[in-house]
Amino acid sequence: MGILYLLALAIALTGMVVLDRRFRLFFWQDARRAAIVLVVGLVFFLAWDVAGIGLGIFFRGETDFMTGLQVAPELPLEEIFFLTLLCYLTMNLYSGLGRVLAHVSSRSSQVSGS
Repeated sequence: MGILYLLALAIALTGMVVLDRRFRLFFWQDARRAAIVLVVGLVFFLAWDVAGIGLGIFFRGETDFMTGLQVAPELPLEEIFFLTLLCYLTMNLYSGLGRVLAHVSSRSSQVSGS
């Protein structure tokens, strides 16, 4: 049971990769830029977590679904995977919504121009 949350995060990350590859949203559009954005986002949120832990705002919750492995005091291994998923999801959504809005805009200009 102690690996279920990590497994769920890994499955969700796999889904993000599949969506990214299928629609060329993030890494499959520009791998170098995507890697930089993902790492910067991950470092930002890790710094945010470390600051929150240091101030006593954040703490590790106890559950049977987590591995119990910690990267730092009060910072579980699963948090790295969660933050990676959060950044990846955000960039896939950003790219996907940008395409949808561009498509809607081009269709509305075609309709109004005819």
